[in-house]
Amino acid sequence: MLFKTKFLSLSRTLLMMFLFSFISNMATQTQGGELTKSYYDIVAVALIAVVLLIMFGFLYFGLGEEIKREKKFALGFQKVKGYIVGLKPIEKENDIMFDHAYDDIRELDNKIPPWFNYLFYGSIIFSIFYMINYHILSSGDVQATEYKEELQFAEMQRIELVKSGALLDENTLTALKDAAAIKSGKEIFLKNCTVCHTESGAGLVGPNLTDDYWIHGGGIKDIYRVIKEGVPNKGMISWNQQLNPRQIQEVSSFILTLRGTNPSNPKAPEGVLYVQQDSLKGM
Repeated sequence: MLFKTKFLSLSRTLLMMFLFSFISNMATQTQGGELTKSYYDIVAVALIAVVLLIMFGFLYFGLGEEIKREKKFALGFQKVKGYIVGLKPIEKENDIMFDHAYDDIRELDNKIPPWFNYLFYGSIIFSIFYMINYHILSSGDVQATEYKEELQFAEMQRIELVKSGALLDENTLTALKDAAAIKSGKEIFLKNCTVCHTESGAGLVGPNLTDDYWIHGGGIKDIYRVIKEGVPNKGMISWNQQLNPRQIQEVSSFILTLRGTNPSNPKAPEGVLYVQQDSLKGM
């Protein structure tokens, strides 16, 4: 600290001496004539030297303070580590060394690390609060209760998905028979399908939907697949983007109700005769 003070005092002295010398020489040169270029060069070099000396001094003392702080932090960390781990310093190991030896190997009588005791006591305290909270006051749900609640929630989600049509197994698809579903399917049909099939399903550009002849099959699964995927070579688009699975099932179920209605001016049969099997059992 004393050296630092002396250095700062010396730096200020050198700077003052330089300024005094510069002003004196400039006054002398001014009285005798113009200042020479070499004089300015010397002044510049001297000024740079003084500035560099001051900078190096501050840098040196700054690094010294940083090193001191790091040492202080390292010592503090070692103290905390020793308190948590509970190990004796190497120079004090003789105080805790057992008298006996096995194969010339002697053991240290180290105590249980404090951190292990803290963890053990903490687990006991936690278990007491856990028991009171979950098994006495029942203010929290145990795993079995949470599992049952998750199952109930998953079932509710499944029911909602089925109702919305987002969850539908095409392999086990059946025709809908409730009046609300048939009515909804009719509305979808009248809105989207009459241009090609007419309102009665007699057929126009598209085939007749009221007879027993079908190009791609006349079961609920066949009709559903045609509506979903479309028939590009026949000019029928896929309705998979416009209708959800539930809506496609509803309109497919409605189309099945058109069979045998005998509308006026029906289009000539197309495809092959379809023998009804299980397609109407759900109606």
